[in-house]
Amino acid sequence: MKFLVVDDSTTMRRIVINSLKSLGYEHVAEAADGKEAFQKLVAEGADFVITDWNMPEMSGLELTRAVRAHAQFADLPILMVTTRAFKEDVVEAMKARVNNYIIKPFTPQGLKEKIEQILKSTTAAA
Repeated sequence: MKFLVVDDSTTMRRIVINSLKSLGYEHVAEAADGKEAFQKLVAEGADFVITDWNMPEMSGLELTRAVRAHAQFADLPILMVTTRAFKEDVVEAMKARVNNYIIKPFTPQGLKEKIEQILKSTTAAA
């Protein structure tokens, strides 16, 4: 399974990638913003996107909308990892059709649980 990790913070990308690797996920690509992520997704593909919300060029929310509008990626699992904890933000992300939402800071165990929830629900829907 190939993950695409999207965050404008190099440190945060490292944390997420190291967490994924500790969970046994070795195939990981990364992007610094939504625009770069969407270009990589179209060019190289991915099986799962983990994205921050607040980024320059194209936010995680805009990335989610672009992914959902693209027929090839309409059902691609997307996990939003963000500091935005207000209920309105969660509702807005869910309306954009992220599969789940995790608030920073998070633990590797919390990340694992969200990924497993998403994979279980997308497998059940397929």
